[in-house]
Amino acid sequence: MYKEILRSIDNIAIYPIISLIIFLLFFVGMFIWVVRTPKDHIKHMESLPFEDQESTINQP
Repeated sequence: MYKEILRSIDNIAIYPIISLIIFLLFFVGMFIWVVRTPKDHIKHMESLPFEDQESTINQP
């Protein structure tokens, strides 16, 4: 039943290609964001679990 429905849709082959492009763009974007993130921001974020609750509220 599902095969017949999918066969009746024109240009169905474009959907997997679009999905792959979106998937790759997301991970390339995340890689660029990680590489460009300042190191002091990363140091601040990695130390957050060990700080007191009061000191994290006052920081921007």
